[in-house]
Amino acid sequence: MEPRPAPGGDISTANVHVGACSWTDPALVASGWYPQGARDAEGRLRHYASRFPLVEVDSTFYALPTERVAKLWVERTPDDFVLDVKAFALFTGHSARSSALPRELRPAAGDRSRVRRRDLAPEVLDELWRLFHAGIAPLREAGRLGSVLFQFSPWLAPDARARALVEECRERAGAPLSVEFRHPGWFAPHQLPYTIDFLRERQIPLVAVDTAQGLPSSLPPVAEATSEELAVVRFHGRSPQWGTGNKEESYRHRYTREELSAWVPRVQALAERAQRVHVLFNNCCATASVEAAETMRDLLGQGAEAGPGPELGGTSPDDGMRGGDAGFLW
Repeated sequence: MEPRPAPGGDISTANVHVGACSWTDPALVASGWYPQGARDAEGRLRHYASRFPLVEVDSTFYALPTERVAKLWVERTPDDFVLDVKAFALFTGHSARSSALPRELRPAAGDRSRVRRRDLAPEVLDELWRLFHAGIAPLREAGRLGSVLFQFSPWLAPDARARALVEECRERAGAPLSVEFRHPGWFAPHQLPYTIDFLRERQIPLVAVDTAQGLPSSLPPVAEATSEELAVVRFHGRSPQWGTGNKEESYRHRYTREELSAWVPRVQALAERAQRVHVLFNNCCATASVEAAETMRDLLGQGAEAGPGPELGGTSPDDGMRGGDAGFLW
């Protein structure tokens, strides 16, 4: 089930759903955005879900999700609330902490503090995929899984090996997926038509991104609907430190209304070509992401939907990942 369109939303954007890339980011938690009485794990998620219809789960990049916690996410949010889930780092060409592996699989990492997929035997990778699917099963079964986001490594250049990895992820995902390329080569003028055709033939959404421009790691704002089912836009901020590897500096940005207004026609165009559009804000600076999301909803004619206050309860953890250090992703 997809998120509810906001009351009074323009018909051309009724299928556009806006949210943030995390409800547990430390800067957001410390900002005071969560009201008194809603600052434990359950209260935060309930409060967030009363404000937005969509969120991205970032902790699943750092460690595998667990069925128990995914069930809590379902229980603590409305029936029409949707979660996009980031794929585990080892599936997308990134490295992961060896401690993020399930305890029974850690011997496969040997004495490495970090591990890559090439370091692991095929049967170990198969087991990681199995556990990932088991962890997100409650979301899928409840109709609450929007997509699995595969954010590929900045070192994944467009070649046959990279395309084979995308194909593998598509076959293994077992759910709607979207892909975000971080290597600028995918968007080079001579390469972009092939990138779009490759994904469109497979009906895989190409994630459109907003980043700082003019840097070696910059990505252009390509907003192409390569899937009839879903389109995704992620706003990473426009920090001049984009791509430095320092999360706080790379994603520190407060979007102005003018900056977001330039994206409205692109989002509307995506909404005309895809059944669903997910717009997510990844700019981590206290309340910057949720404020930008509220502004975008207003620009789209949706307004900020204030739902019922959170129902307070237990103090279960926000992530409950299998690894020793789930962390908070970009």
